[in-house]
Amino acid sequence: MALSVSIIADSKFPVDRKRLRAVLASAGGTLGIPGEANVSVAVVGTRKMAQLHERYLKKEGPTDVLAFPQQDSLGGQFGFVSPHDFPLELGDIVVCYPLALLQAAEQGVFVDDRIEALALHGLGNLLGEDE
Repeated sequence: MALSVSIIADSKFPVDRKRLRAVLASAGGTLGIPGEANVSVAVVGTRKMAQLHERYLKKEGPTDVLAFPQQDSLGGQFGFVSPHDFPLELGDIVVCYPLALLQAAEQGVFVDDRIEALALHGLGNLLGEDE
């Protein structure tokens, strides 16, 4: 199993991309994701997260993490047939950097540790785990 991780983050949100990729790839193996798979992680600000939260969950204000699955909890796809020789597209994880920074300070941990925890939570959501 190989999980390919794409990370998009504005330069004002310093993220240890190499470490985040390694953590998610390791978790992908532990969680038993079948075959090759792709996931993307976007690190955004409070305003963008609030927009996404309102648009997709109809809730006001920012949240710390959102996950947008491409699959139906790996139980089936939304009407599309995926060839076996193509990687499985898990979906997108969006992490709010300012909220992660605030939570890290409250918990006494590094912001990269908190971002990893939020991204792992998002990965779990992509795989069908509930809150």
